[in-house]
Amino acid sequence: MPKTFVLVNADDFGLTTGVNAGTLESHLNGIVNSATMIMNGYAVEEAVRLAKQHPSLRVGVHLVLSWGKPLADTSAPLTKEDGTFRYTSRFLTEDSPDPELVYLEWKAQIEAFLATGLPLDHLDSHHHIHGWPVLHDVIIRLAEEYDTTFRALTTLGSRRDLWVTERFSDQFYADGVSHATLDAIEPGESIEVMVHPADLDDRLPSVTSYLEPRLLEKQVLVDYERPDWWA
Repeated sequence: MPKTFVLVNADDFGLTTGVNAGTLESHLNGIVNSATMIMNGYAVEEAVRLAKQHPSLRVGVHLVLSWGKPLADTSAPLTKEDGTFRYTSRFLTEDSPDPELVYLEWKAQIEAFLATGLPLDHLDSHHHIHGWPVLHDVIIRLAEEYDTTFRALTTLGSRRDLWVTERFSDQFYADGVSHATLDAIEPGESIEVMVHPADLDDRLPSVTSYLEPRLLEKQVLVDYERPDWWA
């Protein structure tokens, strides 16, 4: 059977020390071969150090507009009074941002990543916000500017040439965290599988409500044996 490239990408690298630990263990002892770094996270410096120590882990940028504080000086209109981004996972029901301000913010996040000396593998975004139609031109512009690719979302189907893989699966999440979900991946065109492994740390409960499944994700990702047709 021909090999199929399977990109098992751990989102949120750099968010907390527990996320970093879970990501690294899932790479060294499991099937994770890629991670995307959230550049305004609490443990970015550690994530950078770990990535440099383990260059077999592909690393990209997890662009953020719906969590934490911005990096660009021009991003105040994108924030609430407390200085954190005003957008949430329900962004489709929220007022649209100025695309140029988002471009400058995301450019700052990419530049912060490149300043670490790590090679940029690809782009994706927190809550898949780069799939928001108002931001399509922004993610396309950045991908072309930095000669890279981004997570394959159907809303961006007009630019499949910029997709990091030809298919994308978000099924390994919440109730879908299981060996069966991984077994259901079919050979064929390249595919990205989104994952969120982590260990529990003191900070993580204040950051996200998605907690116990992250621990289970790590266990499954470590225990799972790649099929022979995975490349």
